[in-house]
Amino acid sequence: MCLLLSMHIFSPSAAASEKISGGVSARGAVLMEQSTGRVLYEKNPNAKMRIASITKIMTAIIAIESGKLDTEVKVSANAVKTEGSSVYLVPNEKIKLRDLVYGLMLRSGNDAAVAISESVGGSVPGFVHMMNQKAEEIGMVNTEFANPHGLDDHENHYSTAYDMALLMRYAMHNKTFRDISGTKIYRTTHPTEKWDRVWKNKNKLLTTFYKYCTGGKTGYTKRAKRTLVTTATKGNLNLIAVTINDPDDWKDHTYMFDQGFKLFKPVKIVEKGTLDDIKNTFYKNKLYVKRDFVYPLSDGEKDDVSLQTKLLKPQVKKWKSNPDSVPNIVGRIKIYQDDEAIGNIPIYLKKGAASAKKESPSFWGEVKHMFSLVIGVRSDG
Repeated sequence: MCLLLSMHIFSPSAAASEKISGGVSARGAVLMEQSTGRVLYEKNPNAKMRIASITKIMTAIIAIESGKLDTEVKVSANAVKTEGSSVYLVPNEKIKLRDLVYGLMLRSGNDAAVAISESVGGSVPGFVHMMNQKAEEIGMVNTEFANPHGLDDHENHYSTAYDMALLMRYAMHNKTFRDISGTKIYRTTHPTEKWDRVWKNKNKLLTTFYKYCTGGKTGYTKRAKRTLVTTATKGNLNLIAVTINDPDDWKDHTYMFDQGFKLFKPVKIVEKGTLDDIKNTFYKNKLYVKRDFVYPLSDGEKDDVSLQTKLLKPQVKKWKSNPDSVPNIVGRIKIYQDDEAIGNIPIYLKKGAASAKKESPSFWGEVKHMFSLVIGVRSDG
């Protein structure tokens, strides 16, 4: 049996949520907040379209996760003859997988994509299988990969703006990927020349146009048109922008980022630490949460946030006579925004000398007195 405790943080008569106004030129677009995956703007987010070289985000993260970045790859003639954008690999040269990933991401080397595939997946088809497995794992339900580079050589190669945002969000959890994606210039030795290869990132939002940009991947084919995935950070807010089939992508990404940073701020809704206002005598001063819950909200949206807390009914006699029977997790705080569930946090029961101190004021702290009015229960549960 559970105790159900609910509260609305602000009056339901408060101002309505703010939205990103206007539109973008892209056929499909998404602006996503990185830590939570919240979509702040969308246009045809689930429309299946050709995606060109933003495909290489998947190729890169699989290569990085292989754990073989420092191994040498022998470049095949098959890789060298791949059409389209190239880093001009030399047949039979030996090059570190790490260098290939830099060439893939910065210069969009299709030859690098095939060399990576043959090394990590054993063959291009083997690697494509790995790409689709990873897509399923991430939750990219409207995506199918047929090659590692995004060329228009298969009809069953497509994704959506939303799925590509999911992929970029996943990849950005990897520090090596973040470092490569955000590199402006990279140097590596050339196997047959005295001079080094110097690769400048094609992502002009990173190198020239937008000071808050932290990385991304460009793409273009005749059928897909211009595709672009970029990331940006300002203050404590990290955003991901995706556009597909967009004639004005630099401008559109700048616009989406500017609007996102203007309208949304990360708000600490629940703060880690002890839940101070529990009135139940068994639970009093013994309940805590292990992590903050932070969510991007506009000023108007703060008025629509509510919390619902569920606690196990204390089995006082049993738990006192047999402390080992007391569960570590005794409840959950569910967080809602405009009646939509946006997260939940487990509530833990402290045992012995364990403690979890609150460190700073939070959204939760501002309404603590309201919480104390509704959470009290009798000592017998």
